[in-house]
Amino acid sequence: MKMNRMKYIPLGLIALSFSVFSCQIQQPAPLSGAGPNFVFILTDDLGYGDLGCFGATDIATPHLDRMAAEGLKLSAHYTASPVCSPSRAGLLTGRNPQRMGIHGVFFPDSYTGMSPDEVTIAEVLKEKGYATGCVGKWHLGHREKFLPLNQGFDSYYGIPYSNDMQTVVYLQDNEVDSFQVNQAYTTRVYTEKALDFIDSHQDEPFFLYLAHNMPHVPIYASPDFQGSSERGLYGDVVQEIDWSVGQIMAKLEALGLAENTLLVFSSDNGPWLVMEDHGGSAGPLREGKQYTFEGGMRVPTLAWWPGHIAPAEYAGMSLQMDWFPTFATLAGADIPQDRPYDGEDISGLLTEGKPRSGDRYLYFDAKAEGLEAYREGDWKLKLPFAGFAGSAWKKAVPAHDTLLINLKSDIGEQDNLADHEPEKLRQMTQNMEAARAAMGTLPPSLHLRSPADNSHYEYLKQKHQND
Repeated sequence: MKMNRMKYIPLGLIALSFSVFSCQIQQPAPLSGAGPNFVFILTDDLGYGDLGCFGATDIATPHLDRMAAEGLKLSAHYTASPVCSPSRAGLLTGRNPQRMGIHGVFFPDSYTGMSPDEVTIAEVLKEKGYATGCVGKWHLGHREKFLPLNQGFDSYYGIPYSNDMQTVVYLQDNEVDSFQVNQAYTTRVYTEKALDFIDSHQDEPFFLYLAHNMPHVPIYASPDFQGSSERGLYGDVVQEIDWSVGQIMAKLEALGLAENTLLVFSSDNGPWLVMEDHGGSAGPLREGKQYTFEGGMRVPTLAWWPGHIAPAEYAGMSLQMDWFPTFATLAGADIPQDRPYDGEDISGLLTEGKPRSGDRYLYFDAKAEGLEAYREGDWKLKLPFAGFAGSAWKKAVPAHDTLLINLKSDIGEQDNLADHEPEKLRQMTQNMEAARAAMGTLPPSLHLRSPADNSHYEYLKQKHQND
């Protein structure tokens, strides 16, 4: 059905909430049978400025642009971390990864992973009779007890960690399917597996979590997409991801499932800018992956559900952790009440245009107790930073003092108002401390990896020097 595009219009600020919005939203059509199907497509290191609907002019993304034109564009959507493992943990559980001791990324030599005691959205939906499938990058621990089949998924196919790590393999469920991974075809392989899952479960409610390894480096595109964009290989990779999204949309429409399927597209964190032309663009945002500036934490996100979501753009805050309670609500599922959650049910935002009620967010760096910033309404407080000189794996960023930013007028975080707004600075500092204290005592960081003992090489070196 045809719907006119509109924006939610800010009318004013209310205490402890973001702007109030008014808009004519179509009332959702009644669902048939169980709750809707869910497809969540997550990319790796995609930048805020890498999609046409978010301002890119040198990468063609017609299918994602269609999602934006026909659905909801979330322009202030925050991931749970500026690096991938904790961000994925937050997405799947609705909980801040600091509550789980997940601060950094897991490696092939990690003996730890996201605890099976955590409750994922897959587990919640299974209780309501959903078929659950995971395709793509997992990166929440590759030991069997941490893999998707022990976290609520019925099936899994993909690379269990980042594609630049040692021993890249395709896993089928808990077993190695192939030691030979040609990454030029990874996006295509994942797409085919995702389409097979939808075909196999079209007659029952399903949840598909499709997590692309791309455009994390090393980047590869299949021959059909090589040289297709105006931004070199990186653009080719993103255009192939867009093709993949189009395949999913076409499959849902061909099977008559589009109006009963909520499709969400997002990224785990911002672009890896130190990788230069093999990294993405943060667009108007400052910095990228590994930093708690907006470029590392604010990710391009779209929600498409024909007949239920009216075309709109939402500029208010939303979180990756919101999808857990939202999917549960839409499915009529209960979530355990024995633990705190950090996400908010935004089903009212999706289907009725109701703004998200919460407007506070704590930005944690990828280290234990690494609280670095706080947002409340239009305002962001960023704590002093000692600076980073730069390395092969992380971009250099100069030191800065306390920053107070009005994101409504300064999305690029360039105008520090700390000296001009002393009362706002005091209030933000106090509220940040209260918000952090409300989280209580956090567990220590999980052990990610141990250094190797290479003393034997030093022994031989010294022995030869003495000979």
